[in-house]
Amino acid sequence: MIASLQRFAFKDETTEEERVEVLAAFRRTASVESVAFSTVGRDLGDPAEGFTHAYFCAIADLAALERYMHDPVHLAGDFVILPRLARLIAVRFSDDSSPDPADAIAAIYQAKVQKYPEWEEMLNAIPDVKVAVESTR
Repeated sequence: MIASLQRFAFKDETTEEERVEVLAAFRRTASVESVAFSTVGRDLGDPAEGFTHAYFCAIADLAALERYMHDPVHLAGDFVILPRLARLIAVRFSDDSSPDPADAIAAIYQAKVQKYPEWEEMLNAIPDVKVAVESTR
């Protein structure tokens, strides 16, 4: 199982209607066939950390992760979500017993960047973003 937790905060200028639209886009993304289970809602952590919401999803394996990353619903959702975020931190973890699942996850991420450079541009445009995507080697 591969788990991904994304904590985020909206840009100040994001309207309430846009916030609702972003959360709905996260829920649509979470409903794709490659997601085993998920939740999206308010972040209940320390408010001083600056996060207001969180998205968590679990994905069965690397093949499902690859489908998830390239799913048209996910791609469309990112165009709604990413431009409205001021802060984003993504944490991933796995119970995969292979020698280094982080390398395989990084390769899937890099393949998405190569295929969709505009996606990486949107991600990099978030003022405060921390997404671990590097190989551990």
